[in-house]
Amino acid sequence: MNDSGPSPEIGQIVRITKGRDIGQYSVIVELVDDRFVCIADGDMRKIDRMKKKNLNHLELVDYIADEVSNSFIETGRVTNGKLRYAITNFLEQHSDLLKEGE
Repeated sequence: MNDSGPSPEIGQIVRITKGRDIGQYSVIVELVDDRFVCIADGDMRKIDRMKKKNLNHLELVDYIADEVSNSFIETGRVTNGKLRYAITNFLEQHSDLLKEGE
């Protein structure tokens, strides 16, 4: 049933396309089921208040933040600092995305 492209992974960067945080980037921190994931960005949306989002309201970016996925593998959790670092790192590498989206 899930033929809408690549499946989401923990540590994957997403762009929010619906809701209050539209246009913001976040990181997948939990896979709920085939329709929902939990996201956090370590700043406005901290890991202890992660947001459950429908995948239809997210644009999956073809980028996995290794430090986030490795942290989950090693410790089963991730810090807000690592999430912020992952998003900042991604945006620095893909600054062209920001310019076209403004």
